[in-house]
Amino acid sequence: MNANIVSIISLSIIFIATTLGSSFVFFLKNNLSIKTNNLILGFASGIMISASIFGLLIPSIDQSKEYFTNISWLPPILGFLIGGVILYLLDKLIPHFHKTNGVTEGKKSNLSNNLKFFLAVTIHNIPEGLSVGFLCGMALNSNNDSALIYSCLSLAIGIALQNIPEGAAVSIPLFNDGMSKIKSFFFGTVSGIVEPIFGIMGLFLAKLSIITPWLLAIACGAMFYVTLDELLPESRKGGYEHYGLLSFMIGFVIMMALELLL
Repeated sequence: MNANIVSIISLSIIFIATTLGSSFVFFLKNNLSIKTNNLILGFASGIMISASIFGLLIPSIDQSKEYFTNISWLPPILGFLIGGVILYLLDKLIPHFHKTNGVTEGKKSNLSNNLKFFLAVTIHNIPEGLSVGFLCGMALNSNNDSALIYSCLSLAIGIALQNIPEGAAVSIPLFNDGMSKIKSFFFGTVSGIVEPIFGIMGLFLAKLSIITPWLLAIACGAMFYVTLDELLPESRKGGYEHYGLLSFMIGFVIMMALELLL
């Protein structure tokens, strides 16, 4: 498969999936049940962690061995930590809302909690877009290396799978908060538009091959941070913790299978 075509597909489906999920506001009147919420978010968490390890961290380690022979350990380790720190700083700067514990973080704002949740989702979409963009860039630079091409595609598919419920998780609460369906759909869609935007940025950054190991590790650390900070806690509430745990394992295995089989 051609790297150019896969890059277009990969950067498109992660946004299309969010748009599809946001459209659920036209068909569903109420928020998802706690059980369903835990299953979906646990599944999404499993996909994110698996994609981070197999699609980002392992390629970062491999690339480091090629470009940084004597200090090949440095980019994966330090980059991973930098990614977490960047997301931590965004947490402290941008007003957003954690639904699980009802805590608002970031600078003080008069925005509603649902709009703050929209900002929280938007924040954690940034590393997802960068991750896909980095792998697309690597695939384009590899003279159509099939392993990199399929790794890029599998990561995009995995992220797209979790973007569908994520889009619904933004649009439906906004509608229940009094916003019109059209406007709720718009905000749900916009929460995902940062992914292709940052994906394109990542694609061009990946052309600087020597920094690719760092970029992959930074994206991995950022994805770990948002998963542990946002998705996993949301999947373990209401006395149905095991629903989230089991679906996490299923999501992890499915993403691992995509990496191994494609």
